[in-house]
Amino acid sequence: MPIKVPDNLPAKEILSNENIFVMDESIAYHQDIRPLRIVILNLMPTKETTETQLLRLIGNTALQVEVVLMHPQTHISKNTSAEHLESFYKTFNEIAHLYFDGMIITGAPVEQMPFEQVTYWEELKEIMDWSRRHVTSTFHICWASQAGLYHHYGVEKYDLPRKMFGVFPHTIEKQNVNLLRGFDEMFFVPQSRHTEVRREDIEKHSDLDILSESPIAGVYLVASKDGRQIFVTGHSEYDPHTLKYEYDRDVAKGLDVALPTNYYPNNDPSRQPRSTWRAHANLLFSNWLNYYVYQQTPFELGAGI
Repeated sequence: MPIKVPDNLPAKEILSNENIFVMDESIAYHQDIRPLRIVILNLMPTKETTETQLLRLIGNTALQVEVVLMHPQTHISKNTSAEHLESFYKTFNEIAHLYFDGMIITGAPVEQMPFEQVTYWEELKEIMDWSRRHVTSTFHICWASQAGLYHHYGVEKYDLPRKMFGVFPHTIEKQNVNLLRGFDEMFFVPQSRHTEVRREDIEKHSDLDILSESPIAGVYLVASKDGRQIFVTGHSEYDPHTLKYEYDRDVAKGLDVALPTNYYPNNDPSRQPRSTWRAHANLLFSNWLNYYVYQQTPFELGAGI
């Protein structure tokens, strides 16, 4: 089934060329079906890249999805044009009265700052509180997972001695969970972060389950028992070359950055990296959309939330 996006969104052409079924708003309007309404709070600096990554995964499911893009109004983006934001994004004030089937909150390059020093922290707290009343299930990615665990449960984040950077094997820690249906016993996930949350802090909260972790990268998937809060510490949405872009960027800045682990063939950065996580990423997002959003949300949005 298609993903419904604004008619002129740049990601639409990229996804169409990849054989992802994308439907214009003008066509979807005439279909007698209620699509899932998903709001994406995009906190990443390169918003167009993140849009494409997430829409690629959302669009590769059997569900029709209508996406609303949102950015924090208390932060001025330096890497995305005002024209793009004006054309395709909403602010919280514009959508606060609405209800959504699902929400995705992206990562952000602010993890080494205390949460309270992030310029849009107060706004983000308001949005996360709002999501509990207006969204069936919220999917937090990387820094957003740490922010959500901290805000909702008081779980602290900790600085790592060295950046967790690369593609790491992960295992299933809780059996018979819908989010992990169809997963192999071991699967790979890209990680790119300077901080972590710890198992012992999460285990203090009986409402939370640790679903997956890595012996190297630590906790990966955490969910509230009702499935309304999903926390994902890694970047399963990353393209094959995203870690390469981050590595090349940091090298150009003169930073002391190690090669991404398990990424370049023979650890040779002159060779093209290959994706080893794409199947897992598609399964993760399709399971979330199906079991935690579509199967749980009422036909009349807002009823029962």
